[in-house]
Amino acid sequence: MAVTDPLGDLLTRIRNGQRAKKDSVLSPASKLRVRVLDVLQREGYIRGYSEEELALGKGATTKGVRIELKYFEGQPAIKHVARVSKPGRRIYSGSQDLPRVMNGLGITIVSTPRGVLSDAEAREQNVGGEVLAEVF
Repeated sequence: MAVTDPLGDLLTRIRNGQRAKKDSVLSPASKLRVRVLDVLQREGYIRGYSEEELALGKGATTKGVRIELKYFEGQPAIKHVARVSKPGRRIYSGSQDLPRVMNGLGITIVSTPRGVLSDAEAREQNVGGEVLAEVF
């Protein structure tokens, strides 16, 4: 089945994996997904990720990503993860207008001309872009 929103699919896999108390989850790989995982790892929301081959059946394989989820005292490190800009409605923001999540306790993931960054990194580099997701 084709996925119309690959980033939304990734965030849902992370959310479902943490609700089920999984140590790790698998997701198909793409450049955007890996860049978003880089931001989540830098900000301390996941332990890490590794790229590996996924078996599709009949000997076919594709590239995938195993995401190591993070917990603190039995509770997921990610309390809330939501897609902001969706395929049907893109949301863009300038560097000074980037939304603050939980008054700065969470992060906004932004796709900028300088790569996928957290809102703090985007403000520091004075770049805006598409607001992909919010995490806290």
